[in-house]
Amino acid sequence: MIRYPAFVLMLFLSAGCSGETGDTGFAGLAGLGNSRVDATGADTHYLQPGPGDRLSFPEDFGPHPQHRVEWWYLTANLQTAAGEPLGLQWTQFRQALEPRKATEPAPVATEWPLQAAWMAHGAVSWKGRHYFAEKLARGDVGHAGATAAPFQVWLDNWRLRANADNSRWQLQASGEGWSYDLSLSIEGAPVAHGDNGFSAKSASGEGSMYFSLVDIAITGEVTLGDDVLEVKGKGWFDREWSSQLLKTGQKGWDWFALHLDTGDKLMAFRLRDDSGSFRSGTWIPEGGHPVPLNSGELSLQELERRKGVPVRWHLKVPAYQVSLELGAPAGNYLNRGLYPYWESPVSVSGSHDGVGYMELTGYSE
Repeated sequence: MIRYPAFVLMLFLSAGCSGETGDTGFAGLAGLGNSRVDATGADTHYLQPGPGDRLSFPEDFGPHPQHRVEWWYLTANLQTAAGEPLGLQWTQFRQALEPRKATEPAPVATEWPLQAAWMAHGAVSWKGRHYFAEKLARGDVGHAGATAAPFQVWLDNWRLRANADNSRWQLQASGEGWSYDLSLSIEGAPVAHGDNGFSAKSASGEGSMYFSLVDIAITGEVTLGDDVLEVKGKGWFDREWSSQLLKTGQKGWDWFALHLDTGDKLMAFRLRDDSGSFRSGTWIPEGGHPVPLNSGELSLQELERRKGVPVRWHLKVPAYQVSLELGAPAGNYLNRGLYPYWESPVSVSGSHDGVGYMELTGYSE
């Protein structure tokens, strides 16, 4: 979903600026660096997606340097050889400090450019324990980057890379006391959310380009301390980019990506503000076409909190006879990076059984 608030701080740190974003810091991004002047003297502006934009593959797997922010994001519900559930996350973000046209060559690395900053998150959740690491890098000097063909995303020794036809990926990441080396088999076509890929984030039209891969078979190894675990399961990959996302007053979001026992999938989120919430989602029927869901077609209700964080939910999509209870396992799944947020696997019960992932921001422990 919408995973860039840490860059509000990161942007000031990496650019050497000072200033305050206030308690609605997301909106502050809209006024930073609206354009730059290229070598010909012409302005290069940030691009903002809208309802008329469309997805293009394989180009949209790669970077969008004329957009302000973007991310590549994987969650996985896995099992060990002993049948124990294990959750896993990998995310990489790019924050533009200056816009650059896609046709414009990257700056020369030896000139130490500062057009973009990168951040990566990795996490493993197993038996109530949560392992997390965060890595930061300056863009365009070789430490981090992304390409569309061949598709790869990297930050130092963390790397996601695809084979020639983009059907198999390899993902490697590590932190203190943990690492994973995974093989991903991409089994379905990209799912476009919202209006053919433009996903609104408010009633007034702010939004992003957003697609997912929802049929990913995963095998590999996860190392936790002295334990080397053979794992297999299913993954969900999100790809999103924009230049202006949240509007003033929106305090955080709740996001869910679910694999149901019927083979159907469901993505749902809500953005919270003082007057209520904006909800959206996508129903992905097994063997059918994705169906966008608006605020009136789905509901999300908190059922239980743990240290201030809602860990049990009721999610309903009446048109498809979906009434689900979602619950996080025991433990604390807060990713304690520059901008702490909750990222946990969830179990699914009710009208359907299943597994999935949940991301929550804007709550206090």
